Amino acid sequence: MAQQPSEENILPLLNSEAAFEQVFKTHFKALHGYAYTFVKDRDVAEDMVQNTFVKLWEKSGDLNIHTSLAAYLYRSVNHECLNYLKHQTVKATHESYTRHTAGLPEGNAMDKLSHRELQEKLSVALSELPEGCRTVFQLSRFEMLKYREIAEKLGISPKTVENQMGKALKMLRLKLADYLPIWLLILFIGINI
Repeated sequence: MAQQPSEENILPLLNSEAAFEQVFKTHFKALHGYAYTFVKDRDVAEDMVQNTFVKLWEKSGDLNIHTSLAAYLYRSVNHECLNYLKHQTVKATHESYTRHTAGLPEGNAMDKLSHRELQEKLSVALSELPEGCRTVFQLSRFEMLKYREIAEKLGISPKTVENQMGKALKMLRLKLADYLPIWLLILFIGINI
């Protein structure tokens, strides 16, 4: 009976189905448990691990792993989960904003058009921010976290949070210049959108 290759020797063989299957069977359960600690949903955790393995299969010929394969897989699952959670935060923020704005008093047709335009512009402007700026901005303005709390949550320094927030506000001011009076109300009075 042929001996299974060790983890160190398996990297060059990952483009073979047998080696890939061995890696999948060896690591799936532990990676699923790890993903679950982030997303708290078994099906979503399974998706995160499967996405990691799909990417591993697609990149197997181009991989240059400097750590162990297990470390690479855990880091990849970590990135998948964090990206998923960031997307969920953006989605929840947008839904919250939509619910909030839907409850505003009825105005004339021009007010409704301006409000809808602001909503669309804000959504586009937020999506165009660099990921770090967008995350810091959302945590500050939508989750009402202090810079120190954001720094702890993201594992960065409070100064980095301050810089990212400044950059985000500057970019949003430029993109939403036509809506500045309403935008200032939202930002500084603390309306939760």
